[in-house]
Amino acid sequence: MGTKSLKRRARESQNPPMAAADPPRRKPLSYAKASVVLSAFLVVSVIAPLVLSSNKFRAFQRRVSYETITVVNVFPHDPEAFTQGLVYNGNDTLFESTGLYGKSSVRKVALHTGKLEDVQKMDSSLFGEGLTLLNNRLFQVTWLQKAGFIYNPKNLRKIGTFNHDMKDGWGLATDGTLLFGSDGSSTLYQIDPQTFKVVSKQVVYYKGHQVHNLNELEYINGEVWANVFMTDCIVRISPHDGNVLGWILLQNLRKELIEAGNNNINVLNGIAWDGEQKRIFVTGKLWPELYEIKVSPVNKPIEEGIIEKLCLRSPFKFT
Repeated sequence: MGTKSLKRRARESQNPPMAAADPPRRKPLSYAKASVVLSAFLVVSVIAPLVLSSNKFRAFQRRVSYETITVVNVFPHDPEAFTQGLVYNGNDTLFESTGLYGKSSVRKVALHTGKLEDVQKMDSSLFGEGLTLLNNRLFQVTWLQKAGFIYNPKNLRKIGTFNHDMKDGWGLATDGTLLFGSDGSSTLYQIDPQTFKVVSKQVVYYKGHQVHNLNELEYINGEVWANVFMTDCIVRISPHDGNVLGWILLQNLRKELIEAGNNNINVLNGIAWDGEQKRIFVTGKLWPELYEIKVSPVNKPIEEGIIEKLCLRSPFKFT
């Protein structure tokens, strides 16, 4: 080993090379900075629920219309028809589903005379319920069962059966693509007409109250209208979220029928829509008349609690 190498090693032993520097450590947050972070977290924690609550509140406060009716025309109606479903078929004809064991049927009715043009009687073990027309087929549900029937509207012959996912069969309607159904609860169902599976459902609320006993249905101008069983009210429902859009009060119809001596009539039930001429038809179970009506806003502030009194009922239980 040369002299230069010895000298170099001696210098290295006296001045060893420096080790690699440790990475700088993150300084702890100061008390002030920690307070700012904590405050921001608390603000977000408080504001976020308020924003969500505000959205729910706005939905809760959605403007609801209150409407009454004017009778445009009065037509004869079979007083023995326990009306469960009503459909306008064009050319001044209606399809109607009737109930009661031993008296249930699907029928084609002349609007102006109320006379039967065709009828398909049902087995005495069946209780007919809601009816609608889609893709040139009539669909009908039955009470206390998940079974339904499909008919040819030309001759009312039964061409098929189906089973649905609702708890019961009450009302049916269609927007031309889907079926809407009710089962007497506060739920509005959307049903695939090919599989009859429920694709969506919404619970219908009014001011925090469930609207129970949804019955006969009709789809009108983007809304689902429903008779509320055991009332003289029709509720207008958004099919998108189940929110109540409005109420239509029809108590004068049944009142006037009773005052005219029709003491055996049952409840308001049956809504039909003539989309071409923009006509609305309503009737009831065992009513001797069918009405074409015009709907218009109530022209004075509605009494507080009147909807709860007239239109809301506890869930109906059959014993």
